[in-house]
Amino acid sequence: MDLLTSGYEFLVKGGPVMWPLLLASVLALGAAIERYLLLRGALDGAEDLIEDVSRAVVRGSVDEARGRALRVGGPVGRVMAAGLDHWDAGSAACEKAMEERGMIEREALSKRLVILDTVITVAPLLGLLGTVTGMIKAFEVVGAENQIGSPTAITGGVAEALIATATGLFIAIVTLVIYNYLNDRVRQVVGMMEIAGTRIVNLRTALDDASGGTGNAHCALPA
Repeated sequence: MDLLTSGYEFLVKGGPVMWPLLLASVLALGAAIERYLLLRGALDGAEDLIEDVSRAVVRGSVDEARGRALRVGGPVGRVMAAGLDHWDAGSAACEKAMEERGMIEREALSKRLVILDTVITVAPLLGLLGTVTGMIKAFEVVGAENQIGSPTAITGGVAEALIATATGLFIAIVTLVIYNYLNDRVRQVVGMMEIAGTRIVNLRTALDDASGGTGNAHCALPA
């Protein structure tokens, strides 16, 4: 209860801009937690999946490979499954299908990161706005004859300015660190999807080369 009271008093001392700053921090926290939970397991078993699918394809068990990709799921599994769905149509069709699926997965991975990006930009600006309004209050006190002898009235405006600035910078800094971490995680997942897609295309191309374009021969696993 004391913590809530102290928090409320802190918000009041920071002036009216503290409320939009509080809202921004809540939105950023919610988006960060949701993205972290989504991205945390996006690469689980991805490397093993690529190897398992490759071995199954080399054996000629495309249906088994597709089933394995769908069971593991995740962005990498869905991209590989998209390519295997068009396996009989040739390497170009496989590549196109995986590119389309990759675009969908990339969009899903990056979803809501714009919230963090927006908070990183807006929070310092709100803090600066609080600085301006706080200093205006302080100068208004200085200009009021009946308040000129009251130092607490002046320091109240200065305190509001400093609290708002510090809060805006703190929110922006923390959000920036989280945003960069999540962005890096997205890049890792996208990179693994590209590796998986390249492996499928290479296998299909090797099969075409080995069968003379008929697609009926087994292929060697690309190095």
